[in-house]
Amino acid sequence: MIKHYNIPIFIPELACPFQCAFCNQVKISGHNLIPSDKEIIKTIEDHIASFKEKKRYVELAYFGGSFTGIPFEQQEHYLNLVQPYIKKGLIQSIRLSTRPDYIDDNGLSLLKKYNVGTIELGAQSLDDEVLKNSHRGHTVKQVEDAAALILKSDFKLGLQMMIGLPGDSLEKAICTANKIVELGAENTRIYPALVIRDTAMHLWYKQGKYSPLSLEEAVRWTKQILPIFEKAKVNIIRVGLHPSEGLLSGDELIAGPFHISFRELVLTEIWNDKFKPLLKLEPHSKLEITVPYGSLNHAIGHKAKNKKMLLKKFKTVLFSETDSFSVSTE
Repeated sequence: MIKHYNIPIFIPELACPFQCAFCNQVKISGHNLIPSDKEIIKTIEDHIASFKEKKRYVELAYFGGSFTGIPFEQQEHYLNLVQPYIKKGLIQSIRLSTRPDYIDDNGLSLLKKYNVGTIELGAQSLDDEVLKNSHRGHTVKQVEDAAALILKSDFKLGLQMMIGLPGDSLEKAICTANKIVELGAENTRIYPALVIRDTAMHLWYKQGKYSPLSLEEAVRWTKQILPIFEKAKVNIIRVGLHPSEGLLSGDELIAGPFHISFRELVLTEIWNDKFKPLLKLEPHSKLEITVPYGSLNHAIGHKAKNKKMLLKKFKTVLFSETDSFSVSTE
């Protein structure tokens, strides 16, 4: 099995033409300066040196800004830094994040020359009202057009979504997820909207004009969204924001459904829904549950929530992994 590794390079707010209502890239990424060439090269080499698996696929990822919005010369400069490692077979591809309104044929032709394989668009929502309320500065139509151009140019498409933005609802979030599938995304990320210090949403929160989702609401929304992507075989790269030290300490996170194990909470609830019908079975002394490989911890649940629930009905509850989900009682 080939191990996938990612080398993230954060370029905060580079070329972003709008300050989105939810965004303060410096606070979220923990990076407040554009890295120098020397720093980028050191990051690359430090990561490569740490990789243990010989059978691996390595991507260099430029995150944090609107990469395709910067001048072509600067794009080429950043892309050229990676090429020696690609030629040596140490890195296989480049991925980058950008805005949907910064995608055109000329820009995509440039990226194709430099081994870019995946382009992620920060769509956030595919509802025009939510986009307007969040100061995104682009429309759903622009996301649709950009996605079509990316696929036409034979790149892998990533579409990121954010739940709980101003004007959002569960129904709109589900529509966004379905639209992401329809647009042909190969991968996605799901982020609950958080109130970060020194953003427009921070001001609205203080004024009582915006309330983020509770943690319970965010989990409930996300557990209905994940199966949409899983059924369509869209790779879910991340569920929940990866915290910087600032967020973890609580200095920059003002409010919102942040949890360091957010994905685990969501998967716990998905399995909890599957197990609830078992509580209606006739009492037995022993319950044995097999789950697909890789699902064991989530089936048992965050802090063993699901196992504890079942132990209220059964004296013994045993979990194991196999190729499929099955239940037996004694």
